[in-house]
Amino acid sequence: MKELLTVIAKALVDNPEGVSVKDYTDDDALILELHVSEDDMGKVIGKQGRIAKAIRTVVKAAAIYEDKKVVVKIMQ
Repeated sequence: MKELLTVIAKALVDNPEGVSVKDYTDDDALILELHVSEDDMGKVIGKQGRIAKAIRTVVKAAAIYEDKKVVVKIMQ
């Protein structure tokens, strides 16, 4: 899941070196924190949060195959 989120985020931003993903487990869910540079925050979130919602949907769909619950948090 971490690699998938990293690949998606690096494809969206202007500064792919500023992308990092941290993961940890909380209760029964895998939490993925996506960190991007401040300049690229708008590109990851998108208009009215549409891109962020799409990213979360793709990661959750991939997690179904591994029978896991995943939460994606976009951090600055």
